[in-house]
Amino acid sequence: MLKATWLLIALGVLLAATGVPIAIAQADSSSTNAVVQSYATNATIRQGMIVGLQRSDTTKVELVTRDTVADTLGVAVSASDAALALTGRTSTAQVYVATSGRYNVLVSNQNGGISVGDYISISSLNGIGMKADSGEAIILGRAAADFTGTSNVVSTTTLKGVSGDTVSIGSIPVDINVGGNPDLGHGSGNLPGFLQVAGNTIASKPVSAPRVYLSLAVLLVTALIAGGLLYSGVRGSIISIGRNPLARKSITRGLIQVVLTSIIVLILGLFAVYLLLRL
Repeated sequence: MLKATWLLIALGVLLAATGVPIAIAQADSSSTNAVVQSYATNATIRQGMIVGLQRSDTTKVELVTRDTVADTLGVAVSASDAALALTGRTSTAQVYVATSGRYNVLVSNQNGGISVGDYISISSLNGIGMKADSGEAIILGRAAADFTGTSNVVSTTTLKGVSGDTVSIGSIPVDINVGGNPDLGHGSGNLPGFLQVAGNTIASKPVSAPRVYLSLAVLLVTALIAGGLLYSGVRGSIISIGRNPLARKSITRGLIQVVLTSIIVLILGLFAVYLLLRL
């Protein structure tokens, strides 16, 4: 511990010599010692929210969303929660970001209860985490405490445009280590990984194995019906033209109708699959 303290002091002296403002504070007992960096922001960011670098300006951070999860940087914290805080020179609002160490993170039970050791990724709520499954490519870190959604709840909200379910939000310590999900593509519920990823991508939420298999069955039946119609229509038209070349126009018209019918059947099947996965 003494050696780490001297290293931090030495780092502070070096940064001070280069003109970088710093702030040294006593680390919270629930957090491991880590250096945090301040960033400018134009957003309203609470402590515990997951943030990422803006793509248009990497000196600023914003709340991470499902669309920007690849830009995940860390979690917003208080400067007093770290042993060493680096403060940039800017006139805009600042937020301190921890990219490693153990810090409290706001999470939801959107993907079910969270247990110690579960990987945490971004949920459908901007800046709020959830338990990651095998379809999440990027993780923030691993949970260091449980969250069932029934205790230690700080807020509740309804997921609009996702499932309409009401989820609970709480704060738990997470060991921050942003990177790729080790479980990516492994699948769950005896479901091959690529099917799990495809289902989650289409539905924009975790999808159970039975629902994915039902969707595959619907898609297969639809494809067989559409393919059968198309095959019989083309085969019948060729035979009819061979027997009666003078009826080519009417036969071609009938073939076009069969092709359009096959396409409509296939589109309806795809739409049914989409509804099965989304609802």
